[in-house]
Amino acid sequence: MKIKSISLGYIDIPLVTPFKTALRTVNSVNDLIVKIETEDGAFGYGEAPPTAVITGDTKESIEATVRGYIAPAIIGMDLDDLDAVMKKMEKSIAKNTSAKAAVDIALYDLYAKRRNMPLFRLLSENDPAQTKTRLETDLTISVNDTDEMVRDSLRAAAQGFRILKVKVGKGGSKDVERIREIRRAVGPGIVIRVDANQGWSKEEAVRTIRAMEDAALDVELVEQPVSGHDFKGLKYVTEHVNTPILADEAVFSVEDAERIIEERAADLINIKLMKTGGIHNAQKICDIAQKNEIRCMIGCMLESKVAVSAGAHLAAARSCVTMADLDGPSLCSIDPYEGGPVYQGPEILLTEEKGIGIAKVPVLFEEVCSSTGSCVL
Repeated sequence: MKIKSISLGYIDIPLVTPFKTALRTVNSVNDLIVKIETEDGAFGYGEAPPTAVITGDTKESIEATVRGYIAPAIIGMDLDDLDAVMKKMEKSIAKNTSAKAAVDIALYDLYAKRRNMPLFRLLSENDPAQTKTRLETDLTISVNDTDEMVRDSLRAAAQGFRILKVKVGKGGSKDVERIREIRRAVGPGIVIRVDANQGWSKEEAVRTIRAMEDAALDVELVEQPVSGHDFKGLKYVTEHVNTPILADEAVFSVEDAERIIEERAADLINIKLMKTGGIHNAQKICDIAQKNEIRCMIGCMLESKVAVSAGAHLAAARSCVTMADLDGPSLCSIDPYEGGPVYQGPEILLTEEKGIGIAKVPVLFEEVCSSTGSCVL
């Protein structure tokens, strides 16, 4: 079935509270939505958030990449040869992983619909022993004054979230205080994950993590303590602390994952579709992780239900994925979509809806490329 048209639009969803990390503060999800239609009238949806501080992709660059490079490259191609479509997209432009992810997600949505099955069942064909229909996600606690972070943590626990992902990275000793007070408030029954978002030097990371260990704060893992480019620093931290280290911004590609594993630079890997360029490459990282018995997390940027649901389908399909950081819809003040996985507090329930399951996207779309017309740059 050939790709007939590609259209673009934007979704704007206010957040419940501002999202604050060591890198940025965001008040709403303002993401590009991609709609791809095949010649039989089927639709597939994808999504990409502009996360310039992590991926380097802006709203303008994502749209320009889809319009000027990806759409003209794949329009008219046969969806039944999905590998060929993905290879053509990959070669159309270097990097720009968020734009590629949005198109990749829409293509997988369509392909699973073509196969008349939910996406997670299609993806689990690469991991036959694995099928999950329920996931548990953590909830992000933004970096703020300690008292506010404690209140946010208690509120999350009251809402049923058993796992908290606490943002730090703005001062080692202050970060220890934040975690100490949160642990004291929520008690021992709550899992705490710490995410520094590249906010520490390697020495500060070791000093801070050891202080958390000495204080018996029972931190499950620490995510990306140092710069994503600093593989040596990441390895140094991993070797000098007991707490498991999760590589996030250090892993964009299959090659990055291989290097992390070969050098033992981290204990765990966070796979995000916006870093890998979509499901196609994320699957390859899962294959490598499973071969090397490395546990993975499926995470998300500030994404709404379309992209997060694609991540949820992948998490449900692969046995190496033992952790989910897919709280994007929980951070949004409303859910404007129809269909898709059901988000009930910390639970994500996969359904038997075909593809990703998103049936309606309330976005004004503009057709940018068509097999019967021209591509609009």
